[in-house]
Amino acid sequence: MKRLLSLLLCFGILLFWSSCRNDFEFTPSKGNLGFAQDTIYLDTVFTNIGSSTYNLKVYNRSDDDIVIPTIQFENGVNSRYRMNIDGTTGLEGAQEGKFFEDVELLAKDSLFIFIETTINISTLGALENQFLYTDKILFDSGNNQQDVDVVTLVKDAVFIYPSKDDTTGIVETLSFDVDGDGTPDETTLEGRFLADDELTFTNEKPYVIYGYAGVGAGKILTMEAGARVHFHADSGIIVTNNGSLNINGTLSPDQETLENEVILEGDRLEPLYEDIPGQWGTIWLYNGSENNTINYATIKNATIGILSEGNQDAPSDKLTIRNSQIYNVSSFGILGRATSISAENLVINNAGQSSFAATYGGKYNVTHSTIANYWNSSFRQYPALLINDYVLDENNTVFTNVLIEANFNNCIIYGNDNPEFLLENEGDEFNFKFTNCLLRFNNNELSGSGNYDFEDESFYLGNVFNEQPYFENTSENMMRIGDDSGANGIGLSTFAAQVPYDILDKNRTASPDAGAYQSVVFDED
Repeated sequence: MKRLLSLLLCFGILLFWSSCRNDFEFTPSKGNLGFAQDTIYLDTVFTNIGSSTYNLKVYNRSDDDIVIPTIQFENGVNSRYRMNIDGTTGLEGAQEGKFFEDVELLAKDSLFIFIETTINISTLGALENQFLYTDKILFDSGNNQQDVDVVTLVKDAVFIYPSKDDTTGIVETLSFDVDGDGTPDETTLEGRFLADDELTFTNEKPYVIYGYAGVGAGKILTMEAGARVHFHADSGIIVTNNGSLNINGTLSPDQETLENEVILEGDRLEPLYEDIPGQWGTIWLYNGSENNTINYATIKNATIGILSEGNQDAPSDKLTIRNSQIYNVSSFGILGRATSISAENLVINNAGQSSFAATYGGKYNVTHSTIANYWNSSFRQYPALLINDYVLDENNTVFTNVLIEANFNNCIIYGNDNPEFLLENEGDEFNFKFTNCLLRFNNNELSGSGNYDFEDESFYLGNVFNEQPYFENTSENMMRIGDDSGANGIGLSTFAAQVPYDILDKNRTASPDAGAYQSVVFDED
């Protein structure tokens, strides 16, 4: 009986206490909201491409539970922005995402507003290729009104994309001669061939590519100095039989930066995506393409920077690449398969597998280049430089192809793994040579025998091993070398005479350093 009375007494006290609570008595906001920031900057977007979602945190620092009568955009239903408040989209219909009423906010609590946009620059009356679009988020009205600015830079662009069937939703795919029998083959590669009037990329507007932009037989795709090319996910460029790619970037007038270079990267412009690998596919120099040249280009954030296949015996190299950089690729910086590549003043860093892979034989001549790999996002299977003369089919059958030559002259081959080059041959003819290079190879089990007999001057001559290159900042892909670098002064003048200026047009003939850059004295922080 006493227990029952005690329980009833406790229940009565709880009931009385709860009836006195005023937790759910909200008072109108008095214009004293706090904001995590006074301006929301939505990073640059292309016209008609949706932005990332940004957030604004709103605080009620008072001791009262409040209700905010209205939250809306200043431009109302005509605003190009959309918002979501703690999971709700506001009033239905035209006002959805634009106007909210009676938003409750407890004492000492906060809420999140999520903002995004999709803007068609042509509807803004913009006369230039970019337009700064602004609006405000208004909280309450009258004397209690507070506001937060919202700002976005919108860029116009040239969009290249395959057609899509409105009924079936099937996207156009490329057809070209895959097996070399002279007849087109239907592929599963989404994309289309560039029309004749699309074969010159200028610096007037950026280009945004969906799917693969194809260069057809006998056609030449030219990219002029300063061109900017952006690829959507799983997109790229494919150069097919008898087609060519010519990238013609230049050094900036101050000879310190590469502002007039051609940049090829993903189509997400937000800083979050600036260095994320694997955002797009590759530049695919298909078997049969010819006379491809790249000068002063930066290729970044791809799956494979350049994939060059076949034509190892072509009269001129299938790919000639100079004064160019390849960074932040999820697989290979350059992947060659039974092909021919000539490279000068080439810089590669941060690849999920190899920075430069010369596979299934072929012909490669690389001079005054920096082949580095300081990848730290995951385990990588291969070193910075991989050279082999074979492939395996699905049954693990080995097929070999002669390595005609693989010459690396006055180069740096280094990284955060050891060793940083691997030479694997299954065939009898495997021709390679390293001359006056800085190499990372410190493996007692392999050194001194087979392909790693460093005393055999037929394959190794004048090299320096395992001395620090002292790059400026590998995590930021700043690959200049300091004045105390192990690469300083080790270059052979014969090759320096062939490539007398480094990637920043600094003369190297007097005392050539290995790699793409002549050394500098870094500023002390």
